[in-house]
Amino acid sequence: MFTEWFEPVLLVVVGFLSGAINAVAGGGSLLVFPALLATGMSPLVANVTNAVAQGPGFVGAAISQRSDLTGARRRVWLTSAAAVVGSALGCALLMVLPSEVFDAVVPALVGLSAVLMAFQNTIRGWLGTPAQDAPDRTVLLTVGIFLASVYGGYFGGARSVILIAILVLAATDTMRRLNALKSWLGMIGSAVTLVVYALIAPVDWIAVLMLVPTTVLGGYAGGKVAQKLPANLLRYLVVVIAAAVAVYLVLD
Repeated sequence: MFTEWFEPVLLVVVGFLSGAINAVAGGGSLLVFPALLATGMSPLVANVTNAVAQGPGFVGAAISQRSDLTGARRRVWLTSAAAVVGSALGCALLMVLPSEVFDAVVPALVGLSAVLMAFQNTIRGWLGTPAQDAPDRTVLLTVGIFLASVYGGYFGGARSVILIAILVLAATDTMRRLNALKSWLGMIGSAVTLVVYALIAPVDWIAVLMLVPTTVLGGYAGGKVAQKLPANLLRYLVVVIAAAVAVYLVLD
């Protein structure tokens, strides 16, 4: 009786929190992944279900920010192509490689996500950012988005965090415009993974139906109060949870 109502309530609550955290700080998908594991899913099923459920959340953000993409046609086309090819390759690797490889690699990817989220500002400081009037670092930008998209196609947790970090390091523009491009690339990558996973991956569609509306609502609510919430506090909460999930997966 307990599990009959606990699992749906867990997914509804976590879906809402995930959407809100994505709107404020990014990395909300790392909350959904352990929740899906807690319902008894295997890591592979939890991963593809999480990726499909998170996808629609990028659409609203990309549409609302589309005006900020004007004037950067070459950058948008290059990074979009890299995102499509990289995401498709990541999906192919997930489907082709044995599940034992995924089980072994996922703890490292979750841990990497936690480290990148915790130290993203420090890493940006080490690598430096382009001068205000400098051109984009085109090679670094394109290759970086491609690799981030391969990661996103294989394991989507904290993809947005990695995307925005690469954009800040390799492109010269305002944070608002780079964030708009991050949302666009997230939507492109999610569309690729959604199509591939829907066709050939073991998606739990019941969980997706519970997560999608609550994630969208959470994103809307999070966007409304993003200016008032302590983004760093939320980010580090996700870091702690991601680190705990990585340890759990190693020990399991």
